[in-house]
Amino acid sequence: MLNAGVLGAGHLGKIHLRLLKQSSQYNLVGFYDADEANGKKVEAEFGYKFFDSIDALIDAVDVVDIVTPTLSHYHCAKQAIAKGKHIFIEKPITNTVEEAEHIRQLLAENNLRGQVGHVERFNPAFIAVKNDINSPMFIETHRLAEFNPRGTDVPVVLDLMIHDIDIILSIVKSKVKHVSASGVAVISDTPDIANARLEFENGCVANLTASRISLKKMRKARFFQKDAYISVDFLEKKCEVVKMKDAPETPGDFDMVLQNAEGVKKQIYFDNPEIANNNSILDELETFAHAINTNTTPIVTLHDGTEALRVATQIIDCF
Repeated sequence: MLNAGVLGAGHLGKIHLRLLKQSSQYNLVGFYDADEANGKKVEAEFGYKFFDSIDALIDAVDVVDIVTPTLSHYHCAKQAIAKGKHIFIEKPITNTVEEAEHIRQLLAENNLRGQVGHVERFNPAFIAVKNDINSPMFIETHRLAEFNPRGTDVPVVLDLMIHDIDIILSIVKSKVKHVSASGVAVISDTPDIANARLEFENGCVANLTASRISLKKMRKARFFQKDAYISVDFLEKKCEVVKMKDAPETPGDFDMVLQNAEGVKKQIYFDNPEIANNNSILDELETFAHAINTNTTPIVTLHDGTEALRVATQIIDCF
C-alpha cells in the first residue's frame, strides 16, 4: 500500500480523502489545507489527520494528491517532486502550458510518476464503447451545467469543456491544425458559455459546446465514423452503438435496411455493450497506484493533461 496525502480539502478534496481512506491500494496519512479553520473542521468531522504545513504532509507520504485551486497546482507539484514524491494532480493540470511543461520535465528528470484527474476517461459508459470508436470523422459534445459559483474563477473552457477536449484528444490520433471558438461572459467575468471547433490534420472535425448557465444538466458526446454512430451519455452513464453492414440478400421481417441513391443496401443494427458500474474517481486513483507499483505508464499522463490544456488555451485565445 502506498502512503498518500491530499492537498486541499474543499468539495472535491473531501471526496478524494474518503476514497483514499477506503481504497485497498493506499494508506491515507492525512491532508493539508491552506484554510486552517476548514482543515481543523474536516479533521474533527471525519477523523483525517490535518497537517499544519505542506512540507510536513509531503514528507510523510509516497503520493501527493493535489486537489487545490488550479492557480496553486504548479507550486504544489514542484514541492512534491523536489521531495521525490509521485503526484496525482486534478484537472486542469496547471494554470499555463509553460507550467505544465516544466512539471513534466521535473517529473521525468526525477523518474517519478504523475497522473492528471481527467475523470471522464474512467466513466463506465465511455469505457464500454471506446474500443468501438475507430477513426471518427465528426464529433459533437455538449456539457451543460447549472450555475455554481464554485467554478467561476476560471473560464467555462477550463471548468467544463476540458473534460471533452481530453476525451477527444485520447481518441483522435491526429494533430489539431485549426481552432476556432466563441464565448460569452453572462454572469461571470470570464465566459460562461462557449462553443469551439477543432479541425484535425486527418480531416476529423469536433464541435464542442460547454455552458455553466443552463437550466438542465447534460454531458453527451456523439461520434460519427464509417458505418457507425456512437453516443455516450457521461451523466446518465449510458451509451448507444449503431452500426451498419451490408444488407442480407433476403432481409428478415424486422431487419432495418437503408438503400442509397446508388442502390447500395445497408442493414442497421444496434450493438450496445454492457456497462459495468464503477466509481470513476476511485478507479483513477487506484489505476495510478497500479502504475506506480508496476512502473508502467498511467492512463492519463501529464503529457495528456498538458495537451488538453494547450488546446483549451487556444480556444480561450479565440475569445
